[in-house]
Amino acid sequence: MGRATDDIEDLLRRHAPQVLGALVRRYGHFDPAEDSVQEALIAAAGQWPRDGIPDNPRGWLIRVASRRLTDRLRSDEARRRREETAAALTPADAFVAPPPGEDPAGAGPAALGRAPSEDDTLTLLFLCCHPALSPAAQIALTLRAVGGLTTAEIARAHLVPEATMAQRISRAKRAVRGTQFRQPDARDRDQRLAAVLQVLYLIFNEGYTATAGPDLHRTDLAREAIRLTRAVRRLLPHEGRVTGLLALMLLTEARTPARTGPDGELIPLDEQDRARWDRTAIAEGIALAEEALAQGPAGDYQLQAAIAALHDEAGRAEDTDWPQILALYDVLVRRTPDPAAALGRAVAVAMVHGPRAGLAEVDALAGAGPAGRAEQWHYRLDAVRGHLLERAGDPDAARTAYRAAADATLSEPEAHYLRRRADRLNGSDT
Repeated sequence: MGRATDDIEDLLRRHAPQVLGALVRRYGHFDPAEDSVQEALIAAAGQWPRDGIPDNPRGWLIRVASRRLTDRLRSDEARRRREETAAALTPADAFVAPPPGEDPAGAGPAALGRAPSEDDTLTLLFLCCHPALSPAAQIALTLRAVGGLTTAEIARAHLVPEATMAQRISRAKRAVRGTQFRQPDARDRDQRLAAVLQVLYLIFNEGYTATAGPDLHRTDLAREAIRLTRAVRRLLPHEGRVTGLLALMLLTEARTPARTGPDGELIPLDEQDRARWDRTAIAEGIALAEEALAQGPAGDYQLQAAIAALHDEAGRAEDTDWPQILALYDVLVRRTPDPAAALGRAVAVAMVHGPRAGLAEVDALAGAGPAGRAEQWHYRLDAVRGHLLERAGDPDAARTAYRAAADATLSEPEAHYLRRRADRLNGSDT
C-alpha cells in the first residue's frame, strides 16, 4: 500500500505542472487555475488509492481541475465580468480559447486546443521565474506551481510561518497576473532560462545545506530541485547549462549518506566514508558532466560539475586532483562574480600551494563580500579561515575563527561542528 501511494504521489507531481499549464493556456487565469489544480490533486490523492489509477490520469486531472475552475469563475458574477473584459484585451495568441458553444466544464485534453505536454512545464518555469519577481518569490512560486508542494510544506522548508509564505506566494501571483502564457521570444529566452536555472540551483543548495534550523539536509527540497532539472533537461537535452546543472546536483547529492553522523552531526568532505557515497548517482553525474562539456563552451554549471566530478572520483581525500580543481576554479572565477566560487578557489589554492597561500586569498576576499549578505559571507570566510589556520599550526587564531563562524551561522549542525573544532583545539571535546 505504501509503495502504491508513493507511486501515485510521484505521478501526481509529474503531471501537476502539465495540467496547470493546460488550464492557464486555455483560460488565461493563473491564480484560480493553480487553486483548481491543487483541488484536483487532492481529489486524486483521495480517490486513486481506493479506485485505482485511471487509464488517462492527466486527462482525469485536467477534466476535474477544469470543472473546479469553471465553477469558481461562475460563482462570482462580478469577477466573471472582469475576466471577460481582460480576455477581450488579451492578444489572440496568448492562450487557446474554447470552441464556440462548448461547455468548459467537460474539458479534457482534446478540448484544450492541443494536447498538454511537458512544454507547459518549461513555460510555467519561465512564468514563475519572471524578472518582475524577487528570487525569494521566484523560488516560492516555482515550488508551489511547478513542484506541487503545498504552502505549508514550502513554509516548513524555509522555516517561516505558513501565513507569511502564503502572502509571499499571493504577491508573486499578483505580480505575474496578465502575463501571457507562452515561452519568451528568442531575444529574451537565454536570459530567462538563466533565471530558471538559478532558481533551481538555489532550491537545491538550500536543500543540500540548509542555511538555518536543526537539520543539515532538507531532502524534499534537494530531490525536488533534481526532479525539476530533469524535467527541463528532457525538454532541452542539448543545452549544456541544463546538463551541467543536473550533473552538479547529482554529484553533490551523491555524498549525502556520508555527510552526517548517527546524531545528525556534520562530517566534512575530507573525513567522509566514501564507501557510503551513492556510486550510481556518481556514475550518472560524471557521464552528464562529460556530456555537458561537449555541448558547447564551458559555463558556470559545467565547470562546477567538473569540479564535483574530480572530488567524487577520488577514492580517498588524499587522492583528490587539487591542481586540476584549482585550474577549473581559475576559469570559473573569471566567469562569475559568485563569492562561493572565489572561496572555493581559496581552498584549492591552500591544497596546492599550502595553507598560508590560501589564507592570503581569504584575507583578500574579506573586504569583497556581497552586499546584503554580510553575516552569511563572513561566517563562511571565518569557517575556511579557521580550517586553514589550523592546518598552518596556529591553534589560537583558528579557535577564534571557528567560534566567530559558529556564532554567525543559523544552521545548528554547522554551529555545533564549528564549536567542536574550536574545543578540540582548546584540548577539550564537548
